Amino acid sequence: MNKTVEFYFDLGSPASYLAYTQLPRLCEQTASQLIYRPMLLGGVFKATGNASPAEIPAKGRYMIQDLTRYASRYGVAFRFNPHFPINTLLLMRATTGMQLRHPEHFVDFVDVLYRALWVDGHNLNDPATVAQVLGDNGFDPQQILALTQDEEVKAALKANTDQALQRGIFGAPSLFVGNQLFFGQDRLDFVREALLQA
Repeated sequence: MNKTVEFYFDLGSPASYLAYTQLPRLCEQTASQLIYRPMLLGGVFKATGNASPAEIPAKGRYMIQDLTRYASRYGVAFRFNPHFPINTLLLMRATTGMQLRHPEHFVDFVDVLYRALWVDGHNLNDPATVAQVLGDNGFDPQQILALTQDEEVKAALKANTDQALQRGIFGAPSLFVGNQLFFGQDRLDFVREALLQA
């Protein structure tokens, strides 16, 4: 299987969540491998001068409607988080740490956090809530917290984010098929076409 999709994502992006729900099946249908690239969207925004659409009220209202439409089309649960925006630094360090140290639990871990954010509406700005969500889903909150302080984990997240910037990424989700960049969960049809032609 030499066809790959690189998925640059941040848990705080609702569009990344929707892409995440669709990519495994898309990759299965196109005999492709999905490569997860956790990055820090706040760092990307800062470096590129970009910002969340939600910062413009009219655009933010439209974005929520559009994401809800896509969730319905995909047949997945979605509720815009009432605590948005979420500071994802610790969450993305934890995600990177799971990928590095416990890859066998990585997808389950991401599932738990995406569901907590974009289905159940938990306030993951609150460390106690994060610990509760992790504990309720079979993860050791203290072990996860330790991962977020691991210097190698911190460096890996920074490296992923720097690489994203070097490759021209300005937001999330961003996907690569070869050197082709596709931005947004609403571009998955183009991703599929690129994979079928690869």
